[in-house]
Amino acid sequence: MTKNISTVSALPTHYTLPSGDKIPSVALGVWRAEKGQVGDAVKTALKVGYRHIDGAWIYGNEEEVGQAIKESSVPRKDIWITSKLWNSFHTPEDVEPILDESLKKLGTDYVDLYLIHWFVIIAQLTNNQVDHDLTENPYPTWQKLEELVEKGKIRNIGISNFNIRRVHNLTANPLKIKPAINQVELSYWNPQPELVKWSKDNGILLEAYSPLGSQDRVKESLSIPEVKSISSELGITPAQVYISWHVQRGTVVLPKSVTPSRVEENFKITPLPRHLFDKLEKAAASHKPHRSVDPSKNWGVDIFE
Repeated sequence: MTKNISTVSALPTHYTLPSGDKIPSVALGVWRAEKGQVGDAVKTALKVGYRHIDGAWIYGNEEEVGQAIKESSVPRKDIWITSKLWNSFHTPEDVEPILDESLKKLGTDYVDLYLIHWFVIIAQLTNNQVDHDLTENPYPTWQKLEELVEKGKIRNIGISNFNIRRVHNLTANPLKIKPAINQVELSYWNPQPELVKWSKDNGILLEAYSPLGSQDRVKESLSIPEVKSISSELGITPAQVYISWHVQRGTVVLPKSVTPSRVEENFKITPLPRHLFDKLEKAAASHKPHRSVDPSKNWGVDIFE
């Protein structure tokens, strides 16, 4: 995996995946972006320079995202679009129809990246009952995704919310295509340094969702003394400190906002001098990690065991 370094920011603007495709390092995340707002956020993002939109079928806003992309002046080929396979559709025969639904809503004939959203499989037509056999064996689902890459409907495939054990559980199979991406929660509150290092060592690019912490902790995140100190020293905002830190850690970062000024603010990244980068790494590792997203109780599966 190689990085393309911008001479302006000195942080990677893109990462090159095993397929040769270049994925932008900063994306607009559209999780929890409500209908009636998400379209304007996408238009603002594309106008200020974003070329990466991270979505999912379960977010329920793909049609508005697709319409905003269509109405922008940016050619489809210049925009990286990610979608995700929801838990109810992992049975191989269900994968292509739900992908086709996403493609139709997004107004495109392919996605640049398609992720298994969670490894947990919920049987259809049940009250959130987990299919434990398929949950423990993601290989049949993965084989279908490989087939859809061959068909041209997907350019790159990956996973989301997989810990190291779960990655091994998948990659122990004779894969034609290895996961290019693992999208996970990464923040000051949950920095996961072991996963960051392991993923680099094993050639899997991480994407950081909730990079500023969960919605109810963003204000607290932006008030961390070390972050405020770095912000003041570099003349950037606390949010820009975090987003820059994530990219400097070697991950794609997925900040989410529907506020135009914040969408623009979040796109501007700045290299942190080594001593300031280390200062933030140390601060993030100094407390007990806390996940903001953990549906284990609801699904009756220990997701991060």
